[in-house]
Amino acid sequence: MSRVDGRACVRGAAAGAVLLLLAGCGSGDDGGGAAKALGRAEVSSVLPDARAMPGWRTHLEPEAQEPVPEYPPSVCLAVDRKKRGIACDRITYWGVSAFVRKPDVTSLDYWVLAYPDEKTADAAYDAIATYYGGDRVGVGAVPVDIGEPGEERESNRAGTGTMGGPATITQLRVGTTVLGISTGTQGRKAVPDREVKAFAAMFAERARQAQDGEKPSAAVAGG
Repeated sequence: MSRVDGRACVRGAAAGAVLLLLAGCGSGDDGGGAAKALGRAEVSSVLPDARAMPGWRTHLEPEAQEPVPEYPPSVCLAVDRKKRGIACDRITYWGVSAFVRKPDVTSLDYWVLAYPDEKTADAAYDAIATYYGGDRVGVGAVPVDIGEPGEERESNRAGTGTMGGPATITQLRVGTTVLGISTGTQGRKAVPDREVKAFAAMFAERARQAQDGEKPSAAVAGG
């Protein structure tokens, strides 16, 4: 897994047809203070919607909810009971949104796990990364270069995923949140690196905007 110090502000643009449209990166005067814990509506706002994903058809509208202790979020997965407790027991809110794109029958899923503080989110990221990292996306998975969004990140691609074609799984930590992105296709062509990188940068920026008290507005350009 990859780390950087501090709270980076994403202002770049991915190469090619998929570009980030970032409407600012916060006031920049937080002085490196503690990141904000997000409420339910804020978690929902972090999830990309149709405006953030031109060229994709919405499959699941952004929706956040409070976890039920007996049934942890379906996207909170770990390799053993101890790590599952670290990753899942202190989630405050979680949510998902999903998209599809034809003609290559590509799916794109986003999820957010929100925590009460950065320390808890950091430990949760590490626990979840042991599950989602490496070959979990498929046999022979290789790393995908997504730059440096968030404080921690990892992305891997396999030639054959759950849909039969190439797939990627990306995990990020941004402040008090752990974010996930997965792509899959029934076709033979993988979602290009530049798109995976753009998705990660956009999603991380939306989480940062929410934690800075702004309405998330980051989007990808395409269509």
